[in-house]
Amino acid sequence: MLPEQVRTLEGLNIAIQMEIDGKEFYAKSAEKSSNELGRNLLAALSAEEDIHREVFIKIYKAIKDKKGWPEVDFHPDGGRGLRTIFSKALEESSGELKIEVSELDTVEAARKMEARTFDFYRSQWQKATENAEREIYDKLAGQEQEHNLVLADYQEYLRNPAGWFVKKEHPHFD
Repeated sequence: MLPEQVRTLEGLNIAIQMEIDGKEFYAKSAEKSSNELGRNLLAALSAEEDIHREVFIKIYKAIKDKKGWPEVDFHPDGGRGLRTIFSKALEESSGELKIEVSELDTVEAARKMEARTFDFYRSQWQKATENAEREIYDKLAGQEQEHNLVLADYQEYLRNPAGWFVKKEHPHFD
């Protein structure tokens, strides 16, 4: 096997493990979340980590079997699905928000995890020699960045719900 293929497979193994770890973190965090919004958002992030892992496994198998980078039909939604979950949960909420310190800690840990994953994918993008490889790492890095932004939004909401509503709803006084 060529050194480039070995490097690629090693990177894919790391990416697969990162996605497994992310899924597990989000699934456990969703179970522990003290509010419905947190549970829904964290469960959705867990599901997205599964999608990413499946993409990497498909690529890994193709390279291992065929010794070449496959075309991958992966189209991230730019976080629209997560933002929809967030918006829908807020619309349906009773206005009461039960927050535990651990919820904020969870969100902070999740943001750090997403940032590390983003950095890893960008580093893999820089090392890539195939256009298809660069493209998939670029798409996934963008998706991880979007996860971080959605988590930042949720974090802001947890810290200051009233201020968050003012900022997002842009109320005006007549």
